[in-house]
Amino acid sequence: MSDLIIRNGTLVDGTGAPPRAADVVIVGGRVHEIAAPGRAAREGAQVLDATDRLVTPGFVDAHTHYDGQATWDPELAPSSWHGVTTVVMGNCGVGFAPARPDRHAFLIELMEGVEDIPGTALADGITWRWESFPEYLDELDRLPRAIDVAAQVPHGAVRAYVMDMRGTHEHHATGEDLARMAAIVREGIGAGGVGFSTNRLPLHTSIHGDPVPGTFANEAELMALARAVRETGKGLVQSVPAGAMGEDPEAPLREVELYRRLSLETGCVVTFTLVQVQTNPDQWRQVLAAAERANEQGARLVPQVAGRPAGLLMSWDTFNPFMTRPAYGALAGLPLRERLAKLREPAVRRAILSEGAHDAVGMAMMRNSYDTTFPLDRGPVYEPEPEQSLAARARREGKDVDALAYDLMCDLGSQAGDDGQPGFLHVWFSGYKGGNLDDIGEMMRHPRTVVGLADGGAHCSMLCDASLPTYVLEHWVRDRSRGPRIPVEEAVRMLSKDPADLYGFGDRGTLEVGRRADVNVIDLAGLRLHTPEIVRDLPTGAPRVVQRADGFDATVVAGEITWRAGRATGARPGRVVRS
Repeated sequence: MSDLIIRNGTLVDGTGAPPRAADVVIVGGRVHEIAAPGRAAREGAQVLDATDRLVTPGFVDAHTHYDGQATWDPELAPSSWHGVTTVVMGNCGVGFAPARPDRHAFLIELMEGVEDIPGTALADGITWRWESFPEYLDELDRLPRAIDVAAQVPHGAVRAYVMDMRGTHEHHATGEDLARMAAIVREGIGAGGVGFSTNRLPLHTSIHGDPVPGTFANEAELMALARAVRETGKGLVQSVPAGAMGEDPEAPLREVELYRRLSLETGCVVTFTLVQVQTNPDQWRQVLAAAERANEQGARLVPQVAGRPAGLLMSWDTFNPFMTRPAYGALAGLPLRERLAKLREPAVRRAILSEGAHDAVGMAMMRNSYDTTFPLDRGPVYEPEPEQSLAARARREGKDVDALAYDLMCDLGSQAGDDGQPGFLHVWFSGYKGGNLDDIGEMMRHPRTVVGLADGGAHCSMLCDASLPTYVLEHWVRDRSRGPRIPVEEAVRMLSKDPADLYGFGDRGTLEVGRRADVNVIDLAGLRLHTPEIVRDLPTGAPRVVQRADGFDATVVAGEITWRAGRATGARPGRVVRS
């Protein structure tokens, strides 16, 4: 490890302090000195010129699902492409430890159903050289990697380990079950797990429709496991609330009341997903107000919010509103070019468009979002005019909106070029209200929230929100024209210090003397998100949607340059962050 000087940059240190000109001197993987420009000198040090560049802390992504990928992939892209230097895994109650040898397939099917990660890739790539959660952390430690990883103990895996198939359904845990689960949670947090995660959303199921074990756990079980966390003196509770997808209008407020009791009784921090539900777009304000009242009473609740609209990408090669219709199913296995030729045949088109009765509930929800669906034929869409939506266009042209979506996907697919990349439509389910993202901005800037929910590693066929840091800097800081922008010092704090503080990572999140030297050098003027694309780089050649970016001149992890001008250097300073 050589010493490093980042010279002549504009330092945005993560504390929220205004940007300032400074040199950053790194020695032994830590920030050694922050000096006036041109004053830093250290014999033999490598020098990075950061003239006209931002120098920020490495970003901390508090909500990812790299639990399987982290056992085979040393780079953990796409998060590492976007300045992320630490990821937290094991969210939403799903993960791969503890794991009985005869339950591997169940845990894979659960992750595939909940987080849309190809099961074939997980089955082929995961090493499974562990059974307990401490053994899983040790296995993660064996693989040299470009960024740091931290893991939470997932309720689903714990309950499946102790209760087997009883844990999958609405069975209450016995006293013996609770004692065994609590012991596993204590052991996991004690070994370095940074939290305990649970999932209370009934719509999150395995590929066979089985709910995440713990979805219907009673309060006594949640209280026992939260106490186990607290008894270790470290860690927190992370939860996906019931009602988070609008399936139960009354659930979100009930959930906050439950988290209030959990936190007051056990002393645990509880961080939970807070999204804007399309069917009740102002309910998030009620939930946030309830969380504030709970905190005034002594609870410690931290709503975790998105920094971009919640939605998915739609195309013939990913997710589309016709995929459950039999006439489309007969063509789904064809290569894209052949499929497009068939889809353009009038008889095939009529057949597929006539089979609406075969739509699943999720398909109906997607079609109900045509007012917030936009083509990506000119690149990523951030905050479009409402009249650019598919529904508005269909009204103007007097067309059926399903037929318009069908035809647009065919047109975009035909324009994709020789690489076979599909053209995308972007469907937003929440966050885009009244033609703007003002509500998301308000949620992000609330003093009690933490920005997260990027889901790095997950939802491989539907989206790539792991690009969240680039989106925040490009759109919210630099380009937004339809509402207030976020000052760069505030945005950087949201991406670094806030999530680091949430998880108790006291050695990172800011660039201050003595802190770990995780750093980004960013060309803010040149920052640009690319249009999403499909790559087949998972084990077995399974596909995923990724999104690249320009503008990251360099990323430094523990004092070593891991990315330079968008290319990996091969440095592997990353490690497991233990609580």
